[in-house]
Amino acid sequence: MMNIYYFLNDNFRMKNLLFALLLVLCWTPAVISAQSNVIDEVIWTVGDESILRSEVEEQKLRAQYEGAPIQGDPYCVIPEQIAIQKLYLHQASLDSLSVNETSVVNQVESRINYFISQIGSKEKMEEYFKKTTSELRESLREMIRNQQLIQQMQQKLVAHIKSTPADVRRYFTQLSSDSIPDVPAQVELQLISFEPPVAIEETNRIKERLRDFTERINTGSSEFSTLARLYSEDVESAKRGGELGFMGKGQLVPEFANVAFNLSDPKKVSRIVQTEFGYHIIQLVEKRGDRMNCRHILLKPRVSIDEKTKALHLLDSISNLIRKSDLSFEKAVVSFSQDKSSSMNAGLMLNEKSGTSKFEFQDLPSEIGKIVYEMNVGEVSKPFLMMSESTNKEVVALVKLKSKVESHKANLLDDYLMLKGVYEKKMKEDFLQKWIVKKQKETYINIDPHWSKCTFQYPGWVKQ
Repeated sequence: MMNIYYFLNDNFRMKNLLFALLLVLCWTPAVISAQSNVIDEVIWTVGDESILRSEVEEQKLRAQYEGAPIQGDPYCVIPEQIAIQKLYLHQASLDSLSVNETSVVNQVESRINYFISQIGSKEKMEEYFKKTTSELRESLREMIRNQQLIQQMQQKLVAHIKSTPADVRRYFTQLSSDSIPDVPAQVELQLISFEPPVAIEETNRIKERLRDFTERINTGSSEFSTLARLYSEDVESAKRGGELGFMGKGQLVPEFANVAFNLSDPKKVSRIVQTEFGYHIIQLVEKRGDRMNCRHILLKPRVSIDEKTKALHLLDSISNLIRKSDLSFEKAVVSFSQDKSSSMNAGLMLNEKSGTSKFEFQDLPSEIGKIVYEMNVGEVSKPFLMMSESTNKEVVALVKLKSKVESHKANLLDDYLMLKGVYEKKMKEDFLQKWIVKKQKETYINIDPHWSKCTFQYPGWVKQ
């Protein structure tokens, strides 16, 4: 509870946090202003920073709106959490920490694009948050900048915390039997996958359709945005008439970016562009410095049933050679696999969530998880079809179960790295808690008497 940034590494949880904070900054002020019984006032002072009653009311209403329970009295819990953030930000200022402004801008635009896609349009987004897009950008910019500063500050504070094997062993031996964590079953897999070829007739059909779209746009018989909504296979941007939102060149695949950033006339349509996702036509909306907003229409060629069948037969022949030891799995990966994330690593799949090659079954793509569940170590699967997570295209695939560890109580031999991570996380949490207590003593803190009658997580807020 004391730390809302440092240990939220999971993308999904971070997105939820950002959304919650955005609601704090953007949604509730309109609600608060409508409540005549709420009079704004300074309720806490932390160093040179003030905490306003409106800030607390905003967060309280946001929690009610989301159905998020607050553990304790919100008029105690919420201002304490804001105060903790201000301690980190104050220290970040003293240490002259700075953020990458390009990264901040990229995240702001990504968040704006996300809200437009979820709400339906820029106008609806502005109506929903009771802010113009410019005001929303500024709120987001401050929020994301503060988030990054707090993360940097916490990482700097705990950077010295490292553990030795002796530390981990001592920590493990002191755990009671009930406290030893359970480790779910984990597997390591090698993968061969490739896309069945697309027939030239299908490619020509797609290109001809895009040429027809271009002709209709150039002659004024159809609007680009209308055609994008009706036909583009990029589902999210299609909802916005094909608009991608403001992006830097590095945020787009090179083939697309090279063409898009060379556009100068918003009335013109680009040539047909091929990327790993399919075929596109692009239209400039607006340029802003080194960033641009464009709209596009994406069409994806379809692989014929015959080509899929041929690809499955080819992989079946390869799997038979591997089973007979006439061909090693590793050599087959080099010769046939097109999977970018594993082909340069002997086919070994990497788990982005954990940063290792080990997967819990729930973290595997569903098609692979179903097949691997019944396999034995060293066994090679039959070929199957699956959707590539990186390109969202159907591929044919083959997997080998390299290793498997059944679910068990953690032990030092098999789970050292996991236990090391648990131990270091605890050490960092303990250190940050002690740092907060120390900063309370060194920082000027004043709490309005009406807001001080609380049982705080850190009692040092109220000076004796």
